[in-house]
Amino acid sequence: MATTEHPPSRLRSWMLEGLSDMGKGVQQAPHAQPEPPHKGQRWWRVMCLTGVDYFSTLGYQPGIAALAAGLLSPVATLVLVLVTLAGALPVYRRVAEESPHGEGSIAMLERLLSFWQGKLFVLTLLGFAATDFLITITLSAADASTHLVENPHLTATLHNHQMLITLFLVALLGAVFLKGFLEAIGVAVALVGIYLGLNVIVVAVGLWHVLTAEHLVTDWTAALTAQHGSVFAMIGVALLVFPKLALGLSGFETGVAVMPHVKGNPDDTEERPTGRIRDTKKLLTTAALIMSGFLITTSFITTLLIPAPEFQPGGKANGRALAYLAHHYIGNTFGTVYDISTIAILWFAGASAMAGLLNLMPRYLPRYGMAPHWARAVRPMVIVFTLIGFLVTWIFDADVDKQGGAYATGVLVLISSAAIAVTIASRKAGRHKWTVAFAVISAVFLYTTVVNVIERPDGVKIGACFIAGIILVSLLSRLARAFELRVTSVTLDAMAERFVRDIASRKIRFIANEPDRRDKAKYRDKIEQIRKDNDVPESEDFVFVEVTVTDPSEFEAGLNVRGEVLHDRYRVLTLESSSIPNGLAALLLHVREMTGHIPHIYFEWTEGSPFANFLRFFLFGQGEVAPVTREVLREAEPDPAKRPRVHTG
Repeated sequence: MATTEHPPSRLRSWMLEGLSDMGKGVQQAPHAQPEPPHKGQRWWRVMCLTGVDYFSTLGYQPGIAALAAGLLSPVATLVLVLVTLAGALPVYRRVAEESPHGEGSIAMLERLLSFWQGKLFVLTLLGFAATDFLITITLSAADASTHLVENPHLTATLHNHQMLITLFLVALLGAVFLKGFLEAIGVAVALVGIYLGLNVIVVAVGLWHVLTAEHLVTDWTAALTAQHGSVFAMIGVALLVFPKLALGLSGFETGVAVMPHVKGNPDDTEERPTGRIRDTKKLLTTAALIMSGFLITTSFITTLLIPAPEFQPGGKANGRALAYLAHHYIGNTFGTVYDISTIAILWFAGASAMAGLLNLMPRYLPRYGMAPHWARAVRPMVIVFTLIGFLVTWIFDADVDKQGGAYATGVLVLISSAAIAVTIASRKAGRHKWTVAFAVISAVFLYTTVVNVIERPDGVKIGACFIAGIILVSLLSRLARAFELRVTSVTLDAMAERFVRDIASRKIRFIANEPDRRDKAKYRDKIEQIRKDNDVPESEDFVFVEVTVTDPSEFEAGLNVRGEVLHDRYRVLTLESSSIPNGLAALLLHVREMTGHIPHIYFEWTEGSPFANFLRFFLFGQGEVAPVTREVLREAEPDPAKRPRVHTG
């Protein structure tokens, strides 16, 4: 099925060179260089790769918790930790079992639905995933610029330039990926190690100041009692504000996405990666425990040590509560070191999110035919995501608080879908206790998602924009590629190959036939009609070809052709395809390459409106088969002399 191609330009070759290192198993783009063999890394090192996303939320989470819950911030954070350890962690440990190749919960739900409803559902989830990862990039860059602008040594110089700094950081991230982002786990280990070490110092100093100034704890508890009355009222209010703290749940989807990097056991196979699954569970559990400890301690010390007005927009602790403590209690030198570490890990969190996008999108959109071929390559997608990052930064004015709602929406929708997916998987596996447990967890996350959407509708609005954009671009791309040959391979069984070899000694003539009523009279009448319509001599021989449409929403697939003899006389090639014209065109081109002769195929005209028939072809793989088959052949083989012949009578 070779076609004539012009050599690609140097710019095109550079743009299509290579794929994301995160995208293991994704089909490569045209002209892409083959990926080097992947050796894998120890689980704790890979944990640092996902940790630059997860742990970096310490840069802004305590401030967001203080704004949302006020004096109740430690209690509300404790609720968040309980939901993390008893809800999100068990869910994603199960996701790791079900999708050990980094597909995540979206792949689990994709298997439950087929046809167009399944594709549209996946596109919707991809929209929320794009919201999660892209807002991670822009929110992290905005918070990094906040730390830079509020540094005492730089605030006079950089004041009022936060937007430009944020755009520069997003552009710098894009430039790194355009240069060629290799697996930077070593950098992630260093960043996470330094950042967590500095946070240990800040937390220790903060706890020492709280414990040595006894009035802080008593004043806090007295204020809580005066404000809320009882412990039960405090817990109730903490549950109500919990959805606003959902940013602290981020990182789990990334943790599953990096699974292909986990080394596992030496005897692991792609079909049974037992060691990889075990070590990924260690990764998820360890990260959740570390983060939970930091969330509780940091919310406690920031609430007690930082005056409430400083958390408000324009305050010195807004978006940088721990950095405020580092400067105030340890000194500007240490605070500057802490700022640099925070800026670095926040910026690298964007790299983790970009890698997640480059892993996720090429797994689905090109396979659905809902993205051009270049969507499998890194550099064009990096440019697209960077430009969208500029737009999001401009819309939200590089403000951390404004982006929190959109980020939380993306995170919660993905976690809710994961919880639903593992609930269904447990039910199918007959694990009744786990089914009930996961159903309860799903209800909690669904409630949290709904409350978050009601209170912060900007999150679902930006998510809806991503969804609408993805669906619109996807459908337009699928429409533009409607006549593209999209069969990845053609395989003939022994009987089918014998039919082709036999008929190749004469002129190769096929008859396209609908596989409905397969009685003897049907085949006899069909041959007589074809001979009459096309004035074919009695001496000429035919082989019937019958295509059964499977899932018309699928775009790319292999083609298996089987041969059979019906009624002791009629030779029939049967095949299954998502599109009748594509299946027939692929078979004709394969027969041409196999025999060296130009095959002919005969059709009858289809009755009905051409526009309605095109819609039937686009949506259901059927419709006006003859002209569409000819158009697919024309696009696949530009040389008319080599093109299989299509006859219609």
